Amino acid sequence: MAIKTYNDIFLETRRRLRAGGIEGYDAEARLIVVAASGKSREHFMRDRHLYVPEEFERLVSDMTARRLDGEPIAYILGEWEFYGLPVTVSPGVLIPRTDTEVLAERVIEICKESSDGMRVMDLCAGTGCLGLAIAANVPLCRVLLADISPEALRLCRVNIQRNNLARRVTCMELDALAEPPMLLGLFDMIVCNPPYIPTGDIPSLDRTVRDFEPHQALDGGPDGLNFYRSVTRHWKTTLKDGGRIAFECGAGQAGDVAEIMREQGFGDITVHKDTLNIDRVVIGKLQD
Repeated sequence: MAIKTYNDIFLETRRRLRAGGIEGYDAEARLIVVAASGKSREHFMRDRHLYVPEEFERLVSDMTARRLDGEPIAYILGEWEFYGLPVTVSPGVLIPRTDTEVLAERVIEICKESSDGMRVMDLCAGTGCLGLAIAANVPLCRVLLADISPEALRLCRVNIQRNNLARRVTCMELDALAEPPMLLGLFDMIVCNPPYIPTGDIPSLDRTVRDFEPHQALDGGPDGLNFYRSVTRHWKTTLKDGGRIAFECGAGQAGDVAEIMREQGFGDITVHKDTLNIDRVVIGKLQD
């Protein structure tokens, strides 16, 4: 067997991913080989002409095969980045999306307007990426990460520690489809990126989503709106006077979400577009 360098393995991985139709083959090949090496990207580049151990080559080959089988690169790496923060992920939770950074950005802007800080609940938190981004960028905010999934709550705790936010961020098991428990306290803001795919649409999703990401984090009921109805109806009782709910929603859902919010007493409703010009975020204020 020929002795190979780190760079040789990178080029082989790049070729395999390209031949397999992976659109971001160059970037993903780099992510795989750097992760497998256990080095930082800078150290990998420094050492790229060194010879590699056989274990490294086998690990890269296995990771590449998983990617060619459709597994998302984030699950293979075990981590992803969201709003500049490193986030640990697993197949038990949804992978953080760039779309959700629009929601993070809008809520961060609102929270920065408060001189006293705000109490924020990230409901359906998943990895906790949204609430953590808010806490990291608004030092006066206190954030509760809430989810019903034990795996999501495990990752929330991991990511709180990973991003050194334990003083201002906590997590709790809460069901967005049920009424909130007593003595939870009041919040200035609820942010929520809920499951919003209509049940009947799930079989037609791209297989990298359908076959690998948890359906519990995707399925929003027959019309995709179950969580919006429940959160606005039940969880508004946890808002302070003038408190807000900020939702992410799917393409074509913003009008329905805004109407659901109006029916439950929310006003000053604004809709915000993502980078593809899709109405992605709906924010409303609870009226007196």
